[in-house]
Order: sequence, then structure tokens, then C-alpha cells
Amino acid sequence: MAKVESFELDHNLVKAPYVRLAGSENQAGAHIEKYDLRFLQPNQDALPTGALHTLEHLLAVNLRDYVDGVIDLSPMGCRTGFYLILWGEHSPAEIRDALTTVLEKHVVAATSVPAVSAKECGNYRDHSLFSAQEYAGQVLAQGISSDPFTRQ
Repeated sequence: MAKVESFELDHNLVKAPYVRLAGSENQAGAHIEKYDLRFLQPNQDALPTGALHTLEHLLAVNLRDYVDGVIDLSPMGCRTGFYLILWGEHSPAEIRDALTTVLEKHVVAATSVPAVSAKECGNYRDHSLFSAQEYAGQVLAQGISSDPFTRQ
């Protein structure tokens, strides 16, 4: 059976919120990285779907302005954060700083959510800007660590 990196992580030891390089691969001359953007402590809290969905839209649109090579941003099934897939090499500190900027400038300060019509979104009724802003504020107040096991 294939190993899944996130299933190998001891979720009892991490200290959210944090940014963690969860894996990287080199294939055919291309370097791809996967980052774990953890907002909430695993097994202690979970983002409600409206907040998660709204954060996904705001992060997917705005992180591209601060980080080169974004391929995709996807919510975790456990609803404690997101996976960010990128071309090229980046550092956890670079991703943390970009995430912090996006949360401050484009989530907490948002007055609307992009792509929330039936044409643009597969579940357009399930959004909550208020909840997304509340959770973003909570993450910013705690500070985002670039180490999953130590608060920095």
C-alpha cells in the first residue's frame, strides 16, 4: 500500500497555526512542492464549511499575487487548513509571510467573496465571509509559525 505523507504525520504533536513543507518532488526537470497551511489544531477544532469555502476562494485568488508558481489551493478533508501546491522552490517562511499578508489584506479586510455565483462555484450558497474573517483573525492573533512543532 502506498504511503500518504499526511497520514504519517503525528497530528497530536503539531502546534497550529503553522506552515509546513509537506513534500516535494522532482519530475522531468520540474520541482513541485506541497505545503500544509494549518489554521486550527487537529482533533480539537474544525472550520465550518461556510468559513472553509470562503477562505478557499479568497486564498486561491489572492495567494497567487504573493507567491509565484501556485498550482492549486485545496481544503483539507479534516477542515483544519489547506494544501498549497506550487511549482519551484519556496521556504516555509516565504509561504507564511504570503499567507499572513493575504489574511490581513484580503480576508480580514474583504467586503465580498470572489466567484460565488452558480456559474462560478459548485456550492455557491455555502459561504460565510463573517466566519472566514473570524477564523482569519484568530489565526493572525496566534501568529503563523513556520515550524509545525514549535511556535515561532
